[in-house]
Amino acid sequence: MRYQLTDHEWAAIRPMLPNKPRGVPRVNDRRVLNGIFWVLRSGAPWRDLPNSFVPIPLATTASFDGGVLAFGAGS
Repeated sequence: MRYQLTDHEWAAIRPMLPNKPRGVPRVNDRRVLNGIFWVLRSGAPWRDLPNSFVPIPLATTASFDGGVLAFGAGS
C-alpha cells in the first residue's frame, strides 16, 4: 500500500521504540506508524485514515502536542 514504511525504514526506526509493555497492551507499532505517515504524507484528515492502519478510536484520540504524540480525549 502507498505510504507504508519499507523494511529498511522499519529496521532503522524499530530500535528507537519502547519495548517494555506498560498499562494497555501494545498494538502493532509498524501499523500505527504507517497510519501516522499516511496522514502526514497524503495530507488527508485523521477521519479519512483507512481502517487497515489503526482502529478508529485510536486514530480519533491521537494528536501531536508540541511534537510529541499524545493520546486521550483531552489531547
